[in-house]
Amino acid sequence: MKRKATYSLKLPLSIKKAAQRLAQEDGVSLNQWIASAVAEKVGVVETAAEFFKKRAGKRTGDGLMEFLRSAPNVAPEPDDMR
Repeated sequence: MKRKATYSLKLPLSIKKAAQRLAQEDGVSLNQWIASAVAEKVGVVETAAEFFKKRAGKRTGDGLMEFLRSAPNVAPEPDDMR
């Protein structure tokens, strides 16, 4: 059996109403819908963190500031401002 924890959640009314509508459209309770939404967000964040960790490999940020200091001090191109 999965253990469950209770958490009192305060949402802005507009968010709660939108979540209630979406839960109803999905045919689930608001509690189930919020639990699913939180689980989805946790998965996305953990996947992104793992991706960047793998991408970085053994590299660290030690030389990052030195690299940034060596960048030319020029105004952005017009297309960079969009």
